[in-house]
Amino acid sequence: MTFIKHLPEAWQEHWQASGFSEPSVIQEKSFQLLREKQNVLGISPTGSGKTLAYVLPLLLNVEKDQGSQLLILAPSQELAVQISQVVRDWATLLQLKTQSLIGGANVGRQIEKLKKKPEILVGTPGRVLELIKTKKIKSHLLKTVVMDEVDQLFHEKELNLTKQILASAPTEFQLVFYSATADRVAEEAEKLTNQLTTIDVTDEDQSSGVVKHYFMALSPRKKSDFLRSLAYTPDFRAMVFFNQVADLGSVEEKLMYEGVKVVGLASDQNKTLRKLAIDQFSKKQAVMLLTTDIAARGLDFDAIPFVVNADVPLSEESYIHRSGRVGRMGAAGSVITFVNDATKRDYQRLMKKIELPSQEIFLYDGAIHLTRKEKSLSDEKNTSSNGITRKEQEIKERPNKAATKPKKRPKNNKNKGARRKPSKTE
Repeated sequence: MTFIKHLPEAWQEHWQASGFSEPSVIQEKSFQLLREKQNVLGISPTGSGKTLAYVLPLLLNVEKDQGSQLLILAPSQELAVQISQVVRDWATLLQLKTQSLIGGANVGRQIEKLKKKPEILVGTPGRVLELIKTKKIKSHLLKTVVMDEVDQLFHEKELNLTKQILASAPTEFQLVFYSATADRVAEEAEKLTNQLTTIDVTDEDQSSGVVKHYFMALSPRKKSDFLRSLAYTPDFRAMVFFNQVADLGSVEEKLMYEGVKVVGLASDQNKTLRKLAIDQFSKKQAVMLLTTDIAARGLDFDAIPFVVNADVPLSEESYIHRSGRVGRMGAAGSVITFVNDATKRDYQRLMKKIELPSQEIFLYDGAIHLTRKEKSLSDEKNTSSNGITRKEQEIKERPNKAATKPKKRPKNNKNKGARRKPSKTE
């Protein structure tokens, strides 16, 4: 039986206004267990509605004006901000206050807002622990701690911070873990609590749309050329992932110079620039968001049709989470990975491990094709060797052509610059 009809009336209206229909499998199976304050480990594919799966039941357990009772930890600033927005949408309808606590933001302002005693806190481990140590967060009031994308929070550095946060809180509180991958998560979670109920709907969830996987062979030097061409193909909009921030910056600079509407999201940016990039891509003011694995988790944009791996991901986990940005809540999508002679085998091994079929695709005549085009003489006139249209190539090269155009000689200086014949005395 669906839990929706048991929600507060304001929530039922908000559920319908948000365009939701039936709850997903993870939402349905999580609700009663979390309402009963059980410790839960939830495993569900990306895009299956994990955030609402824990937010809705846990908010119903929060008491108004009783201090900070619910703490949600996220591995990145971007994910924490997005979770805060989701929580705030639903918590406000219950007259509950939400506060985000992330590194990079003004800590003084965060401390001032904590004085208003928000019932729900959402933050990154480093900043949350800092505020607990300075007594700005009263951890003894906490009743529930949630770890979203917990497999990231269980990495060595983050795990140490997380354990310190848990150690500062009372011994009797509810622990909740959610992730898209089960690797090593259950083992670590069981170390933190004796009683843990696991909900794994990986094989049951049907909310993900059809996602197709492709690869495109090209020279590493042609990444920006191919991305530019993809940007002009019909209905193209994508998150583009790089392994290195330096490569991201180089390609971003080239594409912006050539007039392609792109934004970059990288770990070396401050909070303001990151938020600006996310907002511009969300509002479809940019056709591509260039980023690294920093954005592979949690960030949710409406109906992105493409993910492009400008580099072959370094791990199976990375590929799965990048791919999870498409195919969310039933929407179809495609994942395109750029390969070259040195990385093609790495890509093939990766796809074999995660047991996903892939197909080579080709770019010509301003569109993506599943078959290679047999170039005739007329084709060569219209399409350049790097896969972009001849028209685009001409636009790109036009400034250089103008610069190399021969200048006319002045009429009265025909011999200007001619070599002087030496005189006899020289």
